[in-house]
Amino acid sequence: MSKLASQSRSAIQWRVTTGSQAIDRATPQEVAVGLSFDGRPHTVLMATPDDVEDLARGFTVTEAVARPEDIMEVEVRETDLGLLADVKLKPGAIQRKARPRTLEGRSSCGLCGVQRLADAVRPLPRLEGAARVSHQAVQRAVDALGDVQALGRLTRATHAAAFADGKGALVMIREDVGRHNALDKLAGAMAREARDASEGFVLVTSRCSFEMVEKTVRMGCSILVAVSAPTDLAIRRAEEAGLTLVALARADGHTVFTYAERLLDAAPELV
Repeated sequence: MSKLASQSRSAIQWRVTTGSQAIDRATPQEVAVGLSFDGRPHTVLMATPDDVEDLARGFTVTEAVARPEDIMEVEVRETDLGLLADVKLKPGAIQRKARPRTLEGRSSCGLCGVQRLADAVRPLPRLEGAARVSHQAVQRAVDALGDVQALGRLTRATHAAAFADGKGALVMIREDVGRHNALDKLAGAMAREARDASEGFVLVTSRCSFEMVEKTVRMGCSILVAVSAPTDLAIRRAEEAGLTLVALARADGHTVFTYAERLLDAAPELV
């Protein structure tokens, strides 16, 4: 971590009770990350410059460019204009057709530069087999998430994506200014460590748009938990792919929109 990828900035803070005062405020760094495959440029993402290798690996998997096992290495280098990440694929690997893009991807955008409607909403694999977890496990992960968001606590300006095991213990977390980037970083880290995403659930701090559903499905995870509300398309895509979609996950509970049978009223070992 590069000092949590933040920069201290001076500002004037105004409050109703105290008026104006000078403060220093930590802000998250955001840089251009050029992503290429075997030296062929594909897109430019605006991202936090931490875990860039994980970002490249995760993007490769969640955007259906190639399988995790087809990635030989990721070469990341720094330039005057930003970072360049080149994904080296195995010779002869079956490279899936990536969505063609014509402009940079903003940190808040999941489909920037996609040229055709057919590329925006593509067929998803159907999830086979699934973990079952308790409602209490979901709440355990939600309650723990705030304490492990180091960059988020410092800046109050980033998203997080985490993976929890079947008991709700947080196993891995990644942060970024972009919600899609955070989830891609998590996917990449899990792929790099060969961690089985079907053994737990994904938890994200952002709103649940359909792209977050798609990326979770392509990770091979059967349960997605989001702290904010889902869109109707996110729910429909979850239904089509066999994903359990849990949203509005707050301190006082959560709402299950699809495949609620995977959420148990008691811990699995007690059922």
